Amino acid sequence: MGEVFAGRYELADPIGHGGVGAVWRAWDHRRKRYVAAKVLQQSDAHALLRFVREQALRIDHPHVLAPASWAADDDKVLFTMDLVAGGSLVHLVGDYGPLPPGFVCTLLDQLLSGLAAVHAEGVVHRDIKPANILLEASGTARPRLRLSDFGIAMRFGEARLTETNLVVGTPGYIAPEQLLGAEPDFRADLFAVGLVALFLLEGAKPDAKALVQHFAEHGTPGAPKGIPEPLWQVVATLLQPDPECRFRTATGARKALAQAVELLPEPGPDDELIEIFDQLGPLPTGFDTAGPLRTASGIDPTGTTTGTADPTGASGKPSSRTSAGPADHGAAPEPGAATPTGSGPVPADTGRTGSTDPRPAAAPPPAAAPATGSASVPADMSDTGSFRLPPPGTTFSPAPVPEPSPRPRPAPPYPPYTAHREPQPDPPHTPWPPAQPLPPVQPHSATGGTGTTGTATYTAHDAQPAPRSPARTHGRRRRKVRRPGPPVAAAVPILLLALACYAVGFWALARI
Repeated sequence: MGEVFAGRYELADPIGHGGVGAVWRAWDHRRKRYVAAKVLQQSDAHALLRFVREQALRIDHPHVLAPASWAADDDKVLFTMDLVAGGSLVHLVGDYGPLPPGFVCTLLDQLLSGLAAVHAEGVVHRDIKPANILLEASGTARPRLRLSDFGIAMRFGEARLTETNLVVGTPGYIAPEQLLGAEPDFRADLFAVGLVALFLLEGAKPDAKALVQHFAEHGTPGAPKGIPEPLWQVVATLLQPDPECRFRTATGARKALAQAVELLPEPGPDDELIEIFDQLGPLPTGFDTAGPLRTASGIDPTGTTTGTADPTGASGKPSSRTSAGPADHGAAPEPGAATPTGSGPVPADTGRTGSTDPRPAAAPPPAAAPATGSASVPADMSDTGSFRLPPPGTTFSPAPVPEPSPRPRPAPPYPPYTAHREPQPDPPHTPWPPAQPLPPVQPHSATGGTGTTGTATYTAHDAQPAPRSPARTHGRRRRKVRRPGPPVAAAVPILLLALACYAVGFWALARI
């Protein structure tokens, strides 16, 4: 038996952990099926506010793993999601290395489809990386991808929970404009999608900083070896350092990807078949595919426990959100299912936020601890977090570069400036030569004759104000000042008409 949460969820074994909460496989006593339950470990107001933000998301899409219900019990809270057993893209690349381009196109199309639904709700994910992209355990059938972990997501234009000069995300998957302090937007998510695509195609985490520098200095490079040119053009557009040069929406990127798929060669018979295994492992002691073997104390099958909320209501009928996916069949992974990790420790990279203790901080489970399948949880912290931005105008380097020592300057040819200088004698004053008198100027004759006027030489005499010219009235008729009001020719008829109307009015009043 495990710990019972809010009279409904019985925790079975930890399957993931992070800085905000631990993810458990839990049995839902109302719906009679296994779910993934994320339990908040930290009780401070900041972590609780992020937790409330995440559980408030209600996005119904086959490629989005959003919270389905939540519950509170004393000082602990959790929310539940569908149980996805195929692991993350990290597990897939760890099993097969670089993936075939056709298979990558299928995964990218599903990722962009889910991201378009998230953006349609006005939500910026801010933490798209391979560890947060989960897969159903579909075997060799068509893969089914689920975008998860909305712990640091925010609605576009909403107030941020991060202080100034701090950026939140996973190093290596943050858009360059975010490192410069820009507000989170949808195009930053698309940049992370391009890095995920490169991770799938090359089988290793790309160096985002080197990519951005190469794009900025040399432009878009050619397609790397093994990546078809049509697919590379889509990925390179997603990776542009300038957000204005990227796709504006996830739907636009998905349309370009569909056109690139048409130009890819058909997969050959010798191509490796990709199989997605069950990564959860067998159930712990005390649980089977039908739930816990014994009924634990504190179970409230009616769902009337205070502090629980569920989109399905009290009837217990699954909603459309919880009816999608293999987890809705009420069956957990079979004990004999093929798993690469066997029944040993839980996989280290689960894509959730990180902590060294997977159990809830307030009250750990009782002594009946899980045995096989959850013997230990590696102390692997999630790389998602917040860190301070460097000051503007500096380059982003892992270690500060010491400034070079200043070179000695040559001695200037002039004495240096000091606050108290000795008075220097003034240079000898050379007086200006005396001004030459102007030649006489012959005025114009009054009768209009032309007199000879000499041109004066320019001297350094002070400028004299020019005398005002008298008002010129000769040959021009003086304008009369016009009185206000209509002219007399129009005022008289108007006055007579008014008197006539006045008389007619009195006459009409007298007849009444």
